[in-house]
Amino acid sequence: SYYFMGKDNITFHSQIWPAELLAYAGRGAHGGSPGEFGVLNLPTEVVSSEYLTFGDQQFSTSRGHVVLVRDVLDRYGPDGIRYFICAAGPESQDSAFTWRDFVQRNNSELVAGWGNLVSRSAAMVAKNFGEIPQPGPLDEVDEAVLATVEQAFTTVGDLLARQRVKAATAEAMRAVGEVNAYVSRTEPFKLKGDDQRERLATVLHTLIQCVSDLNTILAPVLPHAANRVHAVLGGRGQFMPMPVIADVSGLDADADRTYPVITGEYSNTPRWGRTPVVVGTPIVKPAPVFTKLDDSVVDEELARMGG
Repeated sequence: SYYFMGKDNITFHSQIWPAELLAYAGRGAHGGSPGEFGVLNLPTEVVSSEYLTFGDQQFSTSRGHVVLVRDVLDRYGPDGIRYFICAAGPESQDSAFTWRDFVQRNNSELVAGWGNLVSRSAAMVAKNFGEIPQPGPLDEVDEAVLATVEQAFTTVGDLLARQRVKAATAEAMRAVGEVNAYVSRTEPFKLKGDDQRERLATVLHTLIQCVSDLNTILAPVLPHAANRVHAVLGGRGQFMPMPVIADVSGLDADADRTYPVITGEYSNTPRWGRTPVVVGTPIVKPAPVFTKLDDSVVDEELARMGG
């Protein structure tokens, strides 16, 4: 039972609220019997963040210093804002949101970093083989990059287990950088001769395996994009289960009153670890996974806030 909150709620949720839950269960100093809902779960862990500011100012609706989540989702989708909060959020100290930083991280890290790796890997496979090729013998450089990415499951997983999402995101993107560097070292786009065909197949198979692994590693941060990457790699169906909002009744004395509750069926969440890609899986020329934002977004959003 994890409680996520801002630092101003730490005292209440780590001391006062657990005391109320204990009292309700009849486990306080005065004893007693549990209430009608029985023994309620205590918080297992209280996960708090520092404050997110708008530039060097506090967010303030009355002053117009506000970014509405629905507006961001409608105009830019969920990937950019999820990534920004995970990569640059106030996990251990106050941090600032600016529209310029939002655009910069979207374009340089999502589009040019991760999205470009996915697109060019799939495009080279589609152009040269049309399917995931059978690899030949691995060279040292192939084994090294596969080991680096597989190690990221342990590194990133340990950080996520300790609620260190910011560090986990940085480690995942570091692994993305290593795979991009692998492309630069092996230069598969130069392997054009018939005598280089097997080597090309090996490099591209290695690349697709790394991209598939990284998609699993980044899925907690970018679940919507993970489903698109899954499709790019020839996958079928939904890779990451999506939450749903259900109307629930019977939570209080008014039996007819309903409450919207975020829930979902997550039993099909992909396992945390390497799943070997399947040779022969068709790969077609991909569409871009992320959308590059024009620099004009900064001025447009600041103008909207000013209005």
